[in-house]
Amino acid sequence: QLQLVESGGGLVQSGGSLRLSCAASGSIFSINAMGWFRQAPGKQRELVAVITSGGRTNYADSVKGRFTISRDNAKNTVYLQMNSLKPEDTAVYYCKYEVPPYNYWGQGTQVTVSS
Repeated sequence: QLQLVESGGGLVQSGGSLRLSCAASGSIFSINAMGWFRQAPGKQRELVAVITSGGRTNYADSVKGRFTISRDNAKNTVYLQMNSLKPEDTAVYYCKYEVPPYNYWGQGTQVTVSS
Protein backbone atom coordinates (compact mmCIF):
# COMPACT_ATOMS: atom_id res chain seq x y z
CA GLN A 1 0.00 0.00 0.00
CA LEU A 2 1.22 3.46 -0.92
CA GLN A 3 0.36 6.73 0.83
CA LEU A 4 0.78 10.06 -0.91
CA VAL A 5 1.04 13.33 1.00
CA GLU A 6 0.79 16.60 -0.89
CA SER A 7 1.93 20.02 0.25
CA GLY A 8 2.59 23.48 -1.11
CA GLY A 9 -0.84 24.75 -2.05
CA GLY A 10 -2.19 28.09 -0.96
CA LEU A 11 -3.36 31.52 -2.00
CA VAL A 12 -1.27 33.56 -4.40
CA GLN A 13 -1.78 36.64 -6.54
CA SER A 14 -1.95 36.46 -10.30
CA GLY A 15 1.57 36.25 -11.72
CA GLY A 16 2.91 34.58 -8.61
CA SER A 17 4.48 31.18 -8.08
CA LEU A 18 3.90 28.07 -6.01
CA ARG A 19 5.67 24.76 -5.72
CA LEU A 20 3.69 21.62 -5.00
CA SER A 21 5.23 18.47 -3.56
CA CYS A 22 3.90 14.94 -3.34
CA ALA A 23 5.80 12.43 -1.23
CA ALA A 24 5.14 8.72 -1.18
CA SER A 25 5.51 6.41 1.78
CA GLY A 26 4.65 2.80 2.42
CA SER A 27 5.46 -0.27 0.37
CA ILE A 28 7.27 1.17 -2.62
CA PHE A 29 8.55 -1.06 -5.36
CA SER A 30 8.46 0.35 -8.84
CA ILE A 31 6.81 3.69 -9.48
CA ASN A 32 6.11 4.20 -13.15
CA ALA A 33 4.72 7.57 -14.13
CA MET A 34 3.98 10.37 -11.70
CA GLY A 35 1.53 13.08 -12.54
CA TRP A 36 -0.42 16.10 -11.40
CA PHE A 37 -4.09 16.62 -12.08
CA ARG A 38 -6.45 19.40 -11.09
CA GLN A 39 -10.16 19.86 -10.63
CA ALA A 40 -11.88 23.21 -10.58
CA PRO A 41 -15.40 23.64 -9.16
CA GLY A 42 -17.99 22.28 -11.56
CA LYS A 43 -15.38 20.85 -13.91
CA GLN A 44 -13.90 17.44 -14.55
CA ARG A 45 -10.50 16.48 -13.27
CA GLU A 46 -7.87 17.17 -15.91
CA LEU A 47 -4.26 16.27 -16.50
CA VAL A 48 -1.79 19.05 -15.76
CA ALA A 49 1.56 17.32 -16.21
CA VAL A 50 3.11 13.87 -16.15
CA ILE A 51 6.66 12.55 -15.90
CA THR A 52 7.69 9.00 -16.72
CA SER A 53 10.23 6.88 -14.89
CA GLY A 54 12.68 7.80 -17.65
CA GLY A 55 12.12 11.51 -17.15
CA ARG A 56 9.96 12.23 -20.17
CA THR A 57 7.40 14.94 -19.51
CA ASN A 58 4.09 15.99 -20.97
CA TYR A 59 2.02 19.06 -20.18
CA ALA A 60 -1.47 20.34 -20.77
CA ASP A 61 -1.41 23.09 -23.37
CA SER A 62 -2.79 25.55 -20.83
CA VAL A 63 0.29 25.26 -18.59
CA LYS A 64 3.11 24.77 -21.09
CA GLY A 65 5.91 27.24 -20.50
CA ARG A 66 4.63 28.11 -17.02
CA PHE A 67 4.66 24.83 -15.07
CA THR A 68 7.51 22.36 -14.63
CA ILE A 69 7.17 18.83 -13.30
CA SER A 70 10.13 17.01 -11.79
CA ARG A 71 10.76 13.94 -9.68
CA ASP A 72 13.28 12.80 -7.09
CA ASN A 73 13.34 9.02 -7.28
CA ALA A 74 15.51 8.71 -4.18
CA LYS A 75 12.84 10.53 -2.17
CA ASN A 76 9.88 9.07 -4.07
CA THR A 77 8.68 12.62 -4.52
CA VAL A 78 7.22 14.52 -7.44
CA TYR A 79 7.16 18.30 -7.70
CA LEU A 80 5.19 20.85 -9.68
CA GLN A 81 6.73 24.29 -10.02
CA MET A 82 4.02 26.72 -11.07
CA ASN A 83 5.02 30.15 -12.33
CA SER A 84 3.05 33.01 -13.83
CA LEU A 85 -0.09 31.72 -12.18
CA LYS A 86 -3.45 32.84 -13.50
CA PRO A 87 -6.89 32.91 -11.85
CA GLU A 88 -7.95 30.08 -14.16
CA ASP A 89 -5.31 27.87 -12.50
CA THR A 90 -7.45 27.90 -9.35
CA ALA A 91 -8.33 24.30 -8.50
CA VAL A 92 -7.66 21.41 -6.20
CA TYR A 93 -4.44 19.76 -7.37
CA TYR A 94 -3.95 16.00 -7.02
CA CYS A 95 -0.86 13.90 -7.52
CA LYS A 96 -1.09 10.44 -9.00
CA TYR A 97 1.44 7.63 -8.94
CA GLU A 98 1.23 4.73 -11.34
CA VAL A 99 2.46 1.54 -9.72
CA PRO A 100 1.22 -1.15 -12.08
CA PRO A 101 -1.39 -2.47 -11.85
CA TYR A 102 -2.54 0.20 -9.39
CA ASN A 103 -2.96 3.97 -9.40
CA TYR A 104 -2.58 5.95 -6.21
CA TRP A 105 -3.93 9.45 -5.58
CA GLY A 106 -3.04 12.13 -3.12
CA GLN A 107 -5.67 13.83 -0.97
CA GLY A 108 -5.52 17.06 -2.96
CA THR A 109 -4.21 20.51 -2.17
CA GLN A 110 -6.04 23.75 -2.88
CA VAL A 111 -4.44 26.35 -5.14
CA THR A 112 -6.20 29.70 -5.33
CA VAL A 113 -4.99 32.47 -7.61
CA SER A 114 -6.47 35.90 -7.01
CA SER A 115 -6.75 38.50 -9.76
